[in-house]
Amino acid sequence: MQTSQHVLFERSEMKDRHLVRKKIREHIADKAKLPILIFPEGTCINNTSVMMFKKGSFEVGGTIHPVAIKYDPRFGDAFWNSTKYSIMTYAFNILTSWAIVCNVWYLPPMVKEEEEDAVHFANRVKAVIAAQGGMSVLPWDGGLKRKTVKESFKEEQQKKYCQII
Repeated sequence: MQTSQHVLFERSEMKDRHLVRKKIREHIADKAKLPILIFPEGTCINNTSVMMFKKGSFEVGGTIHPVAIKYDPRFGDAFWNSTKYSIMTYAFNILTSWAIVCNVWYLPPMVKEEEEDAVHFANRVKAVIAAQGGMSVLPWDGGLKRKTVKESFKEEQQKKYCQII
């Protein structure tokens, strides 16, 4: 990490968020620097869906070069279900699998439109990535993997379901 220009931060620290935004903007402005690689989901999922993107990556401006990555689990599954397997079991499974195969698609560059806010831009990029990988789009983030669902979110989904019925 010392040989390249990583931007490290603590997500829960508000001061860090502002500093990261500033560092990313400076990096984007310097045309001599390489593009920044960002994983806006903030966590991995089981290869079926694309979760909500964190909007911060889409607030700084610049051109986004979306990349869709989808693992092929036929020879070995790269997804770690931490509620089901310990890190040792996961490491053993990875190290003894035949291969870890993934498809990578480099998609056309995307730019935020004038009337678009960061959330809409993130959702547009997410939809393009999901469509390319044949995955569904989820409106929630990876926090649901380890936290209980808010009652207000459950109620909202129940209302939508009632309208369908």
